[in-house]
Amino acid sequence: MAFLLDCPNCGERSVDEFRFGGEFMARPAPDASNEAWTGYFYARRNVAGVQREWWYHKFGCRKWFEALRDTVTNEVQQTSWPKKA
Repeated sequence: MAFLLDCPNCGERSVDEFRFGGEFMARPAPDASNEAWTGYFYARRNVAGVQREWWYHKFGCRKWFEALRDTVTNEVQQTSWPKKA
C-alpha cells in the first residue's frame, strides 16, 4: 500500500523513496547481557496501531529519521530527527 512520508529534510514524498528500518528500540549498553542484545536484534512488538519507526530516505537526502506511524492505516503522524544521546 502506497502512502506519503514526510522527510524532515526533503518534505512529503512517496514511501517508495524510502527504506523501512524497523521499529525504534533503545540500544542496550555495550556491556549488556547476551539476552539484552538478542532481544534488541530479534524481538519486535509489531503492534497494530501507532509505533515509532526508523526510516531512511534512500532517493533523497540519504538520512535516517524517526516516524510515528499507525500500522493499521499507514497514517504518518509525525517525523523527526533522532534525539542525541
